[in-house]
Amino acid sequence: MLGTLDVPARLSGKLFAAGRFIAGEGGRLSVDNPARDQVIGAIAIATPGEIAATVAAAVAAWRPWARQPARVRAEALHAMGRLILDDAAGMAEVMTLEQGKPFNEALGEIRKLAEACHFYAEEAVRVHGEVIPNDQPGFQSLVLREAIGVVAAITPWNYPAELVGWKLCAAVAAGCPVIIKPSEFTPFTALHIAEKTLQAGIPPGVVSVLTGDGASVGQALVDHPDISKIAFTGSSRTGLRIQQSCPAIKRLSLELGGNCPLLVTRHADLAQAVQGAVRRSFRNMGQICIAINRIYVERAVYGQFLAQFAAATRKLVIGDGLLHPEADLGAMAQAAPLQKTRQHLQDALDKGARLVTGGSAPEGEGLGKGLFFQPSIVADCTPEMLVMREETFGPLVGVAPFDHLDDALALANDTPYGLAAYVYTQDLQEIHRCAAELDVGNVAINHVDAGIMNAPYGGRKQSGIGVEHGREGLLEYFQFKHVRLRHGVGA
Repeated sequence: MLGTLDVPARLSGKLFAAGRFIAGEGGRLSVDNPARDQVIGAIAIATPGEIAATVAAAVAAWRPWARQPARVRAEALHAMGRLILDDAAGMAEVMTLEQGKPFNEALGEIRKLAEACHFYAEEAVRVHGEVIPNDQPGFQSLVLREAIGVVAAITPWNYPAELVGWKLCAAVAAGCPVIIKPSEFTPFTALHIAEKTLQAGIPPGVVSVLTGDGASVGQALVDHPDISKIAFTGSSRTGLRIQQSCPAIKRLSLELGGNCPLLVTRHADLAQAVQGAVRRSFRNMGQICIAINRIYVERAVYGQFLAQFAAATRKLVIGDGLLHPEADLGAMAQAAPLQKTRQHLQDALDKGARLVTGGSAPEGEGLGKGLFFQPSIVADCTPEMLVMREETFGPLVGVAPFDHLDDALALANDTPYGLAAYVYTQDLQEIHRCAAELDVGNVAINHVDAGIMNAPYGGRKQSGIGVEHGREGLLEYFQFKHVRLRHGVGA
């Protein structure tokens, strides 16, 4: 029944290490349902000894797993993907309870997790080396790709299944053991995933889940000398701290914050642009790195766009994600992003912006105790407003007019972030110009799905280094080895 926590007893409050669930000897952290302000469980805080033992088990598992035929790793991931789909409803319910998003959206995320399993299973058997011509006879150079070693995957709370899956599946496919440190706000989804790795027959030590806070557990993994790679998704501030605090040279993949713009020109299909703006501004309550933070609309269609955007936004349904599984929006996952949303909204209003819709908590039965906020639009924004300069990470978007595409592109690029940008125009010249001049890792034109599983996804500038998704995401878990052979008579 929706609304009742159904985490298997062996998972609740436990760590997953060396192929088994253990109670943990440290303290406990409570986990809340943000829609109801209720405690739904507690997790263990991994101790230094438990962290050391888990890393040691991963190191021991590394070379045997990397030496397995790629087909063995692929079959394990395919099995895991099937198990996830079989239990998709149960996993989605747990995600909704701890994260707040509507059940149907959580169900879609679990299905995307299964997709990641199957995608990287297929990629595992397509890792090829190279033969390099030499400049003298009798020599041959081989370039091999080898698993980099033990990976620490530090994942956030906004997409607690997908963002674990991107890292776990690529690492396992490459032959790398992975230790997952999920957000302490959404740990049960990661523990459910761990259960699926166990059922899929992935050997002990290849996948582990250590719960606890980032400052102690996450930092201990960053500091550990036997961790070869850190794969992190989260804020730019935390990503920079990880980069600066590494005590030794490690491979880093950092998918960090964004401040993503949408450009709408007079040549746009306005109905499509409005639909995309609503979806990417407010989905998951704006708690997504590629959310639209700021919108620049050509003045000729500015008023028309705003009116349609506001009307469509007002139709969004907000509700408890379990009681109303088909709601468009659920609760925000944490109090801090809600407070930041309110701060950015007030800053914009104080500096002359116009509130178009939203601006307060919604009213209704069952919404009084949770972290709910109406999707909000502020218009006539200027560059100095926080909503136009910083990542809000909440259901708030700022809108401003522009007269020339040059101005819109300059405003779009005037940010330390470079994750994604969106454009709506039917003009071919504008399409090619925006694709070329937007200084981001992902550009979506006439739609708002900036990432797909089989293409590289990553940011520029302060939005990160490295990529996930695609073949390129798998290669992030390999190191290269050059083998130069001397052969042949008289060589």
